[in-house]
Amino acid sequence: MPKRLNNTTEESPGVFEDIETVEGAVVRSGEDKLARPTDVRPPAQIMRERQRALRLYILLPLLFLTVALMGGLRLASPDNAFVFMSPALICLFFAVVLIILFVRGGLITFDSWFSDDYSTTHNISNGVLILSLFAATAQVFNSVLLETGLPFWVVSFCFAWSLWNNLFAEFDNKKLLRSMIALFAFAFVTKYVVLAGLTAPAGDGWLRSMIENPAKETVTWLLELPRYSAGTGYIQFFCLLLFFAGLYMLPKSAN
Repeated sequence: MPKRLNNTTEESPGVFEDIETVEGAVVRSGEDKLARPTDVRPPAQIMRERQRALRLYILLPLLFLTVALMGGLRLASPDNAFVFMSPALICLFFAVVLIILFVRGGLITFDSWFSDDYSTTHNISNGVLILSLFAATAQVFNSVLLETGLPFWVVSFCFAWSLWNNLFAEFDNKKLLRSMIALFAFAFVTKYVVLAGLTAPAGDGWLRSMIENPAKETVTWLLELPRYSAGTGYIQFFCLLLFFAGLYMLPKSAN
């Protein structure tokens, strides 16, 4: 009897150790399952989210930064040398007002772009996108505004009047985009078709061929119109096209 009791007491620790080992393995396997959750989302949804992230944080910032670069490019006449024109201070003011109109019209909702619930990287990525949009907006105004002289103030007044009226008008984002496209198109035609034809060299502009040289020189001197190559109009045309294409692809929220 004593021996059996001794054997029982000697063998029992080994049994308990085996039980603890098995229980520990079960617990560890459960912890591994909790630590490595499986993604149960369908592959189509994962693909859509990846494409949306690429569009938001790679394609759109690059597109708006390209617009910001193209909006300041000019081709000097007659040697077609590249000239970069920095935006005037009023262009920054117009850009701020237009961003406010985008928010009022529902094109952008800041509450969904910036939140304490997002990670720091998420908020920074959204901030980079909004800053690139602001830079592109300022350079688009720089693209269609005249550089100096009386036409600069006339076109600036037209933009200021239109933006100021829209601040107090009831509209949605579709009406806002249509009005902005019409306004920018009118300013583009005025600068790069009508006024550019007045200052074009001989044989380069259809409008200039209708006016004699003394009249052309007088108008150029009075309006202080700079002479640019015809390629400048092509660059600024694609600049406006890319800008409105980026606005079309820009989602209302970042959720």
